[in-house]
Amino acid sequence: MHTSLNKPDRAGLFRTRLTEAMAQSGLSRAALSRATGVDRSTITQLLAAEDARMPGGHLVAACALALEVSADWLLGLSDQPERAAHLLAATLTEAERATSAEDQIFAWHKEAAGYKIRHVPATLPDMIKTRAVMEWEYAPTTNRTPGQAIAAAEARLDWMRSTECDYEIALPLHRLQSFAAGTGYYAGISAAQRREQIDWILDVHDQLYPTLRIFLYDAHRVYSAPITIFGPKLAAIYLGRYYVAFRDRDRVRAVTRHFDWLVREATVSARDLPGHLKGLRGVAR
Repeated sequence: MHTSLNKPDRAGLFRTRLTEAMAQSGLSRAALSRATGVDRSTITQLLAAEDARMPGGHLVAACALALEVSADWLLGLSDQPERAAHLLAATLTEAERATSAEDQIFAWHKEAAGYKIRHVPATLPDMIKTRAVMEWEYAPTTNRTPGQAIAAAEARLDWMRSTECDYEIALPLHRLQSFAAGTGYYAGISAAQRREQIDWILDVHDQLYPTLRIFLYDAHRVYSAPITIFGPKLAAIYLGRYYVAFRDRDRVRAVTRHFDWLVREATVSARDLPGHLKGLRGVAR
């Protein structure tokens, strides 16, 4: 139950939360005035400390829509800033290596341009795979050809080179060890192709570090499902057939804290990755 506020106190809380939402969204007074269809002087008045009046419901709703928060939160009627639709809805996106799914993932990447993207892949990340490994991995599938996968991976890598987006990848140690040795999931890839793949990861690291940082964690000590976090905007969990994506801040922050924990617990840091890969290259025989 929320404490009853008098009009001046509610107006003050509205002003405080409006200021906070503008700061978090990066929306200026001029931009908010354009989005709500009112003069900039009206927005300035809403933010004025000496103004104890409450705006009309239409303007409150317009501000909430522009700032992607709930009107109830702005008015002090709720402690949850997210809109109900964001809290209740989780998006299910097909993930069976189909072109449409890849288009959606790439759209999420572009939406998060300028933010840090954090990624725990299900296998080696597509964007750092060689063509030979992509052809081997995607040849048995029916939903996506190796050519489609290669084109999508190259587009993602080109996008990374052309943006200021930081990209962090966390991988379990045993995945690269299994790949280098050609065991388990990676049985059937020739030693020459495995060495070529390791060399390519080294080349990409040299090209993009520190914008791209890859960390290796010990799965005996820590664990993660495949996830991708697109800045503060969205987090997606990979289930196999689907991505479950959500946008509410609390869950995005929780998944972000989980990823940052993986990085803190990493056995091989991004700085030490090249030395580790060179050691693995000798295993690929």
